[in-house]
Amino acid sequence: MKTQSLARYLVLSAAASVLVVSAVNAQDDLKAPEDVAKAPEDAIVEASGLKSKVLKKGTGTTKPGPTDKVKVHYTGWTTDGKMFDSSVKRGTPSTFGLNQVIAGWTEGLQLMVEGEKRRFWIPADMAYGEEGEALGGRPAGMLCFDVELIENLSPKAPEDVAGVPENATKTDSGLATRVLAKGTGSTHPKATSTVTVHYSGWTTDGKLFDSSVVRGAPATFPLNRVISGWTEGVQLMVEGEKRRFWIPAELGYGDNPPAGAPEGMLVFDVELIKFEG
Repeated sequence: MKTQSLARYLVLSAAASVLVVSAVNAQDDLKAPEDVAKAPEDAIVEASGLKSKVLKKGTGTTKPGPTDKVKVHYTGWTTDGKMFDSSVKRGTPSTFGLNQVIAGWTEGLQLMVEGEKRRFWIPADMAYGEEGEALGGRPAGMLCFDVELIENLSPKAPEDVAGVPENATKTDSGLATRVLAKGTGSTHPKATSTVTVHYSGWTTDGKLFDSSVVRGAPATFPLNRVISGWTEGVQLMVEGEKRRFWIPAELGYGDNPPAGAPEGMLVFDVELIKFEG
């Protein structure tokens, strides 16, 4: 499956309405940090120009990937110290996929572990540019955020993601599968069936590259319009079944895939919800 291209928002699609609330209750805004206008000398500088400083060490051991769904608390200021958005002020953490936000967030959250709090200085070209988007109420120029990574909500990579285990079953094509949960159905889809599934996919190094679970909505598609490992593998299933696939490169996107597609062997957890045809 190919990762869907999603529009980038600041943090939430409702950011504009949040800005209105913040403006009305400006007296309750969180005070800007002293270094809001410029990153200090001890800040960490990334090649992209993103700068950050750890405010509190985390308790986690792993970092989110570029498509992971995370839960955070955050507050954002412009360089003149004006607060423009804050989940802390609203009293409710925010959840979103890292491929659904501005580039500075996508990169920055991947530096963190659960429980960590970090300050970011995000250059304009990784946010909304020097002019911003006046109609949407989005801030211009460099932005400063304090972010606490509460939890990574994305499916964790399976322990056997790196290679086919002994208890998997192989087909003549080289596809390997293992049933994770038995289904309630009695018939199997055909190559021309349209299926509805929940799925998550990883490369063999444990990187999540696509997930309907993260997006929060099942995917529906004809089986003859996806990679051949899916076309073959889902036909082995019945409705309600959950199965893990180890799809060799030749049944996926190959070892030299098109731009944006993962290479090599791919591992998928797939739940067949229903099918037609």
